[in-house]
Amino acid sequence: MEINQKSNLARKGINQLKAYVPGKPVEEVKEEYGLTEIIKLASNENPFGASPQAIEAIKQALLDTHFYPEGSSRMLRKKIAGNFSVDEEMVIVSNGADNIISLIAQAFLNEGEEVITGETTFAAYESTTRIMGGTIIKVPLRDFHYDLSAFAERISGKTKLIFICNPNNPTGTMVTAAEVENFMKQVPDHCVVVFDEAYAEFVTAENYPRTIDYILAGKNVLLVRTFSKLYGLAGLRVGYAVGPKFLIDIIRKVAEPFPTNRLAQAGALAALNDKEFTHMVLTENQKGQQYLCYEFSKLGLSYCPSFTNFVFVNLGMSAQLVFKKLLAQGIIIRPGDIWNLPEYARISIGTEDQNRKLVEALKNIINGK
Repeated sequence: MEINQKSNLARKGINQLKAYVPGKPVEEVKEEYGLTEIIKLASNENPFGASPQAIEAIKQALLDTHFYPEGSSRMLRKKIAGNFSVDEEMVIVSNGADNIISLIAQAFLNEGEEVITGETTFAAYESTTRIMGGTIIKVPLRDFHYDLSAFAERISGKTKLIFICNPNNPTGTMVTAAEVENFMKQVPDHCVVVFDEAYAEFVTAENYPRTIDYILAGKNVLLVRTFSKLYGLAGLRVGYAVGPKFLIDIIRKVAEPFPTNRLAQAGALAALNDKEFTHMVLTENQKGQQYLCYEFSKLGLSYCPSFTNFVFVNLGMSAQLVFKKLLAQGIIIRPGDIWNLPEYARISIGTEDQNRKLVEALKNIINGK
């Protein structure tokens, strides 16, 4: 009886949640295996670190950490707005893209309303829906891609939010501009469509959708991006949303007074200015992706076409087994059990040396050495 009473203390929907389990931390692996060198290819972080300009700006910002940060991140919002050719009031900055996703649910979702998303995708959409008492509708992927035709069929009078992760995490696949255009024609006015574009900067395909055009047209559309991937600022937690002012104003009402710290604001602003660094990262990522896919093919492993800084690969055996064997060698990957795909793994693209060491280790495991 006591256990039931305690569980009843939780908000409705909380007991249905599974706590998010992040990728294995470097510090834990070092301690557990007595290793000094760790190659972390589990969390899609930038293996080249952050921009030198961003690091310098962060150092300077340290001198003012006794002051509260500028609450609205105005200078950063202004820079982001300029990049999208929109007014700065159409941008909100917060404590990472996952926090933006939580704010969106808090701002728009009533208990009992429905949220549509993919079945194999970023876990935050489901968790924030359940926390707010909403109903999650998970649509199966088609060939590891979001199936927007099936999304449209699931829209009902209760649908409030639609989350589209593009490119998708963990599969790395994307939906095209034509698919999105056809889908948007079927979305009623009582729905808000959220495009999570955490990996958008890595996309080179010409048919990647310009979601900003729907926002400029006044549609109920939000795009969400992050500084954790391309810009290498994952440890500072800074993300943002762009949308019509009437939607952003609603989100701003539920945001914390100081959602983004001084260091994050300074680092993100400087990172946007360092085009040389981001060009280098994108070039090396493309080379690394080509190398890994080539080597995976040689090993007889199938993988999803990736538009990101990771590859979702079928290891042809228990990914947990491969994960543990790699872990003993100081290499961390993300096994697919959490997505109910136990033979798949999401592997971040590392530096040339890291990629080479991963491939050699995989060869030995697959060959039974």
